[in-house]
Amino acid sequence: MKNNWNSKIIRTFTSVLSVAKNREGHCINCGECCKLPNSCVFLRNRKDGEYYCSIYTIKPLNCRKYPRTDNEHITKKTCGFKFIK
Repeated sequence: MKNNWNSKIIRTFTSVLSVAKNREGHCINCGECCKLPNSCVFLRNRKDGEYYCSIYTIKPLNCRKYPRTDNEHITKKTCGFKFIK
């Protein structure tokens, strides 16, 4: 759990930086990034099983840019974003 909190703090401070140029893909609404380290209070679940952000238009940068780099990408198994080597 401590590692997830550290990752979130790092993502918050680095969210002002640009997204890596080798990031490809798109959000598939898995909701896993919104559960790091605890489930976000703005995370909602649709009847079809997809997740969405209830405050998307004002969603914080660290959420909008996740994953910003391959090193920050801790939801690789479920996320629609990939980093090309």
